[in-house]
Amino acid sequence: MNTIVADTSESNQTQLDVESIRADFPLLDQKIHGHSLIYFDNAATTQKPNSVIQIEKDFYEKINANVHRGVHTLSDYATNAYENAREKVRDFINANSLREIVFLKGSTEAINLVASSFGQLRISKDDEIIISYLEHHANIIPWQLLCDRIGARLKVIPVFDNGELDLQAYESLINNRTKLIALTHVSNAIGTVNPVKEMINTAHCSGVPVLIDGSQAVPHEKIDVQELDCEFYVFSGHKLYGPTGIGILYAKESLLNEMPPYQGGGEMIRVVTFAQSTYNDLPYKFEAGTPNIAGAVGLGAAIDYITAIGFSRITRYEQQLLDYATKKLLSVEGLKIIGQAKNKAPVISFVLEDIHPHDIGTILDHHGIAVRAGHHCAMPLMERFGLSATVRVSFAFYNTFSEVDRLIEGLNEVRRMLG
Repeated sequence: MNTIVADTSESNQTQLDVESIRADFPLLDQKIHGHSLIYFDNAATTQKPNSVIQIEKDFYEKINANVHRGVHTLSDYATNAYENAREKVRDFINANSLREIVFLKGSTEAINLVASSFGQLRISKDDEIIISYLEHHANIIPWQLLCDRIGARLKVIPVFDNGELDLQAYESLINNRTKLIALTHVSNAIGTVNPVKEMINTAHCSGVPVLIDGSQAVPHEKIDVQELDCEFYVFSGHKLYGPTGIGILYAKESLLNEMPPYQGGGEMIRVVTFAQSTYNDLPYKFEAGTPNIAGAVGLGAAIDYITAIGFSRITRYEQQLLDYATKKLLSVEGLKIIGQAKNKAPVISFVLEDIHPHDIGTILDHHGIAVRAGHHCAMPLMERFGLSATVRVSFAFYNTFSEVDRLIEGLNEVRRMLG
């Protein structure tokens, strides 16, 4: 068996100082079952740098107050911090206006908002919504619920054995009944990067709006929603080195103006009477109740952190890590990678012959290695490949080549124990 050696020269590492970066993430510096932690479950949630942790702590210690509603100093501070975070998000994805950035709990709530509000506005009985086999459950179930409510139909873009979508079939699914296309940018289960710009252009040729679930894309590449020209783009803060419970709906301002509110309550109103109420300006029309202010501020700090590193360096380094890990994993006897698209994010999903993924995950955990084992909230995709579960390793820029080597050692131990 050939030994695979990582090229760790400065030029090929794109001058990314991984050890300094790792020092910014306190959770990584611990032992699990007596072994140094290796965290390979970044597609589920990423770890948080000190700057994110500290800014949330500072918020609660120094400026905690509600936003927009108070005339006192702390309320002004909180409002400024919250709206400054919105501006950071707008700049981060190059939205045209602050009015196009809605703070929500995460991608799931953002998709549900669009399904409920845009669905009420634009989708009727016998209309059709197109999704794909690569979707997370969060981009399947809201559309199923909408279709069940109004009698619309859900159509699914098939996927090839290598994990790439059948674009010819996609084009054939679009017709005059198609009212929305909802697509993942990157598959959380197998890492496929979809050609969303091309797919958006195809949809727009037929006048069909597009929602993109960018949860797995925003940590790994620069997103420009104006260049993509999608109608909706959603992502979650906790996959972007930010807090849990905060996420973003980007939507074109013209659509948000048309769409009815998703929830009622404080902040989203302008005037309330028992006879009738009028609604607030964008984006507040969709931000009912007290928001996750500290979470928004933390997301802003996460964006600052990533921006300081730079996506050009992040993307190149993570691609090197993915290539190295792919070669090393394929050297493990009996291991099969599920989904080998030409364009992949740093996610690898695999099975090991005759060994259940849950057993693999449990043994690796006893070696301090955190991976995900299961259906990854993508049960239709697992069924498409004739599987109930896979092991998924997903990388971030704080992971290292030596950690990949330890993963291979752990998998060889799994084979010795159970193979």
